[in-house]
Amino acid sequence: MPTTQSVMKKLPEVTLAFWIMKIAATTLGETAGDLFAQTLKLGYFLTTVVLFMVFVVTLVIQLRSARYNPFFYWTVILSTSMAGTTMSDFMNRDASAKYLSGGATRLGWGPQGLGLGYPEGAAILVSILALIFLGWKLSGMTFQITEIVTFRGEALFWSAILVSNTLGTSMGDFLSDSSGLGYLGGAALVTGVLLVLVALMKVPPVPNVLLFWIAFVLTRPLGATAGDLLTKPVAKGGLDLGTAGSSAVLLAVLFGLMAYAQLKERRAAATEVLGPEAGAVQPQRTGRP
Repeated sequence: MPTTQSVMKKLPEVTLAFWIMKIAATTLGETAGDLFAQTLKLGYFLTTVVLFMVFVVTLVIQLRSARYNPFFYWTVILSTSMAGTTMSDFMNRDASAKYLSGGATRLGWGPQGLGLGYPEGAAILVSILALIFLGWKLSGMTFQITEIVTFRGEALFWSAILVSNTLGTSMGDFLSDSSGLGYLGGAALVTGVLLVLVALMKVPPVPNVLLFWIAFVLTRPLGATAGDLLTKPVAKGGLDLGTAGSSAVLLAVLFGLMAYAQLKERRAAATEVLGPEAGAVQPQRTGRP
């Protein structure tokens, strides 16, 4: 019979496949957020409201699930990435020519943006994320995502995810737009830092939980810069593949990975119930004694 731990598991194991899916989801979050806000000209404010509502719906489904379901989990990750993209843009940008191209003076309905700028917006988000982690620490609950099995712990986890994805968007846009590195240079820098974190996993004094959360935040600017590289005009250093086409391809990739993860979960569940022999290949009979 399955153990209580296996039944209550709500979050995935952290493997290489996990990080590949995270980068795919955050890159799609960037291109899809820009598709709604900029290409379809809904604007940052209206798109943020709609995508935040989508996040709430997907989160409720995830929280009500009895155990880990890859489709539920990665849909919430995607919704936090999309909402984080437009939340960051709304905080940091305004209606100036710097952000609105083609001579446009408005982008959609409602306020055009707070115009805080990337450093100020990032500082606010870092402070909010620090407060979430402080409250999490004071609650006494674990930071190990594979050991989060309570509603309260999962609520703290998803709060941190939403803010970290918004923060990561601000960092990615700063690297792409303001640092002088460009889209490719920004992506290369973040990739280099992530490789350093992988190396630090072999250093015993450095907690792996800390490395996980740093990497989780940094994969968002990697997705942001990769998304901008795919969609922005060639004149700005992008590949000009468009937000719609890039989003469609990334969505297909992500759903393929989610389907594969779902298949693995079903096989694992069958093994828990029926034993290791359930997944084993039975030898063929030869007719000989």
